[in-house]
Amino acid sequence: MNELNELKQEYRVNGIRAPWLKNYGDVPHTLTYPDCTMVELIEEAAQRYPKHCAYEFMGRKRNYSQFISEIILCAKSLRAIGIRKNDVVTIALPNCPQGIIMFYAVNMMGAVANMIHPLSSEGEIAFYLKDSKSVCAITLDQFYDKFAAVRGKVKLKKLIITSIKDALNTAMKIGYEVTQGRKIQKLPKNADIYHWKDFLDEGRRFIGQYRAKQKADDVSAILYSGGTTGTTKGILLSNRNFNALALQVGAMSQVIEPGNAMLAVMPIFHGFGLGIGIHTVLAHGCRAILLPRLVLKEYAKVLKRKRPNYIAGVPTLFEALLRLDGMQKADLSCLRGVFSGGDSLSMELKKRIDTFLKEHKCKVEVREGYGLTECVTASAINPYNVPKAGSIGFPLPDTYYKICKVGTTEEVPYGTEGEICLTGPTVMIGYNNQPQETKNVLRKHPDGYTWLHTGDLGKMDEEGYLYFSQRLKRMIISSGYNIYPSQLENVIDAHEAVQMSCCIGIPHPYKIQAVKAFVMLKPGYEKSEAIKQSILEHCKKHIAKYALPTEIEIRDELPKTLVGKVAYRILEEEEARKRAGKG
Repeated sequence: MNELNELKQEYRVNGIRAPWLKNYGDVPHTLTYPDCTMVELIEEAAQRYPKHCAYEFMGRKRNYSQFISEIILCAKSLRAIGIRKNDVVTIALPNCPQGIIMFYAVNMMGAVANMIHPLSSEGEIAFYLKDSKSVCAITLDQFYDKFAAVRGKVKLKKLIITSIKDALNTAMKIGYEVTQGRKIQKLPKNADIYHWKDFLDEGRRFIGQYRAKQKADDVSAILYSGGTTGTTKGILLSNRNFNALALQVGAMSQVIEPGNAMLAVMPIFHGFGLGIGIHTVLAHGCRAILLPRLVLKEYAKVLKRKRPNYIAGVPTLFEALLRLDGMQKADLSCLRGVFSGGDSLSMELKKRIDTFLKEHKCKVEVREGYGLTECVTASAINPYNVPKAGSIGFPLPDTYYKICKVGTTEEVPYGTEGEICLTGPTVMIGYNNQPQETKNVLRKHPDGYTWLHTGDLGKMDEEGYLYFSQRLKRMIISSGYNIYPSQLENVIDAHEAVQMSCCIGIPHPYKIQAVKAFVMLKPGYEKSEAIKQSILEHCKKHIAKYALPTEIEIRDELPKTLVGKVAYRILEEEEARKRAGKG
């Protein structure tokens, strides 16, 4: 009885229910955050570890002293071409040295970094530039045409063009020119641009003040996301948001140590890639091994050759790694942290990943986290010492969660499903140019704190472990029943023939919506009606009748988003066009 009473005891901090603190072990539940900018946190690391390697890119390395010198030169160059404090600079680059140098240089001279995907369409680029009021942009030579096409429409004053070869040593430049470089169209001679080398020369000639005073709570970056409603929004993040994340992850992970290395493949326009793969790593004196794009064979090659200590990715990356040729004899004993985020990790896939890691001499299991761009990225992660199956873990230090009745600020009991809400130092400033959307998502509760309403469904058990159910907007409602696609996918993925699946809602004459499952089979299985029937029979054993798929479509591949998630929206759009007779 005493044990039961202890289990049900409610831990509270500042009036907020925090039962998970009893399992924190030696992880501090609160931290001290410096009142500084992002780049100042990196400079502090450089003072402690000047000779440690800061980043490595295709064989070229730079230590922390050299990295800071590169940032300073870039900040001077920005000032030299007329960029001022509070200006917005769009960075449309992959994971390459120019991208991270520019990110911190923009911060150093008091401007705002607007991070976008370089593969964005012309229309998307125009939106991002206009929405952020960018006065300057930097991108690769191969994307020049897209920026040139929209430049006049959005009045972009400055355009800096760089190339992958700008970050390579002499030998690698030659190799690049005869392979990838020759495929890139030459830039017009009269183009109104700054070439990377010329841009840096401007900084070498600059004399004057290149640093700007900035506060920890000033806007430092804009990242774009679908938000909690699925509509693209610019998310305003502060220096404190990024710095708090770096310190929180370092404390919670219990494995990040100076001198270790992260294989940084998650892109810098994404909160996960920028916040964890770059800023957290550099704030702790670690090395970021930069990969400009995810090519699985190259990723596996670097993983085996460079032997990083940490890898982080979305579930589809790990799923693809499991079935990649050449990984059979890989020695992964170097890994001290394997982190999954950005999408829901099914229990079945986690089991397969953990088995794979163990078979390849890795002593750790994959640790699933939870977060969203509105709080940079991760805000909860499974503890290293007491993980719980199916859970997304505990909040990071100084971050608090509650589960509220949907549409209200009313907290629900343990074990009851509701909307996941959180508060803490990583929560965004707000949405850019959208005060009403900001007000809808950032709500002041009766406890006096402002809570981020995530738009996600979940629950909390009596020990404080959190469980993610589904995005509210992805919920399928059939005959009045709430159906959560991720739960169905978890069941379908457990079938022996299934590699991965995605479920969507389709119109139904009287149920309003029914479930359709899209399935990708494992190698060695051929699509057939027999396989479909086998999957359906499997579902009948584990899924309520009202939630069973009414259709199963087998595909060779499932569409992915730009960051590697299964793109369920594309499947929904394709299905809508097909049913309308347009495709």
